[in-house]
Amino acid sequence: MAQVLEFKLPDLGEGLTEAEIVRWLVAVGDVVAVDQPVVEVETAKAMVEVPCPYGGVVTARYGEEGTELPVGAPLITVAVGSPDSAGPAGEPAAEAEGSGNVLVGYGTQAPARRRRRVRTQLTAANGTAPTAPAPAPVPEPAVPEPFAPSGPGPSGPVPVISPLVRKLARDNGVDLHTLRGTGPDGLILRADVEAALRVEATAPAPASTTAHPEGTRIPLKGVRGAVAEKLSRSRREIPDATCWVDADATELLRARAAMNAAGAPKISLVALLARICAAALARFPELNSYVDTEAREVVRLPGVHLGFAAQTERGLVVPVVRDAHTRDAESLTAEFARLTEAARAGRLTPGELTGGTFTLNNYGVFGVDGSTPIINHPEAAMLGVGRIVPKPWVHEGELAVRQVVQLSLTFDHRVCDGGTAGGFLRYVADCVEQPAVLLRTV
Repeated sequence: MAQVLEFKLPDLGEGLTEAEIVRWLVAVGDVVAVDQPVVEVETAKAMVEVPCPYGGVVTARYGEEGTELPVGAPLITVAVGSPDSAGPAGEPAAEAEGSGNVLVGYGTQAPARRRRRVRTQLTAANGTAPTAPAPAPVPEPAVPEPFAPSGPGPSGPVPVISPLVRKLARDNGVDLHTLRGTGPDGLILRADVEAALRVEATAPAPASTTAHPEGTRIPLKGVRGAVAEKLSRSRREIPDATCWVDADATELLRARAAMNAAGAPKISLVALLARICAAALARFPELNSYVDTEAREVVRLPGVHLGFAAQTERGLVVPVVRDAHTRDAESLTAEFARLTEAARAGRLTPGELTGGTFTLNNYGVFGVDGSTPIINHPEAAMLGVGRIVPKPWVHEGELAVRQVVQLSLTFDHRVCDGGTAGGFLRYVADCVEQPAVLLRTV
């Protein structure tokens, strides 16, 4: 006799209380194995696949794609303990207690490759399993990777990887087969779908159509909603101030070029700036802290977990490099690259997006010189780096063209006064202008 178990949306950690269903990975009647991903959800932190701790036959799903569910709400029910609950390719039935996996992105075994769907015959009523044994499962044709689940259209598979891009197109009635992707190998990006929507919006409308008088309403949810709430809280709670200075980055660029010419793994500029930040925070620990408002205490932190701003299709996210103060330039370069790639692919875990103690914001990539950013609550400070451009500069008593960058520090005035903030920023500028300063102090 099969036992029907209900799998609920698990506690995703880090204070997350809800998630939006982006894509179902299984259907009613599919056979699933223990820890097999069954649904892809988007939280305010990242987009993740949720593994089911039970193995068996899916008897019901709860929520359509695009639906927002609270933590603890039912996701699916699975019939376990019957002949039908064997896993794909004849894997043995799962035990009723499941894997014990309750946290998104973590299982009790190595992540399995996505399996071909296998269906058993179920009664249509209420999505429940029949009492009689079902016929042997018949494998469906394999879905082509990496474009699953987009099926072949008039010109073959649709080159789309991101579920968010597919959802945006589906919600707005855009036929992906009609688009030409601007990404690598013709990959269709979110920008391609949005461009098609803009063209559609500017096309001549029938005489009976009138523009909506209130304009377009965009819900503040998901990443955008989380960012809005965090920035609003920062503005409400933190009395911030900003100071800035221009610095001659010519020698820093030369030092990086010399390092990269040595044949070792390439070093990124942001990794060198991270090293400078870590050294500056060791000299000015007041800025590696947060304010406990309930206890009315400033909490200085022992290690530097360095956040950095990354712009993605889903919006602005701030991945965190753990223990940045213990890493060399090569390790920092690799970790920045890994987290940036994960951010763009929407694969960052909640743990990789939280716990930062200081943020490095390289807004120079947007072609701007300066900014007064909002502090990433509950941190106490953020270093901003503008673009590096050739400018007239007095160097060794002579006017010369040098590579100049504007550095800015936004800080919580509760943790320190202007003298400390100015000392931190001046030290950073000195290291940028004369990298040997860093070697003397580490």
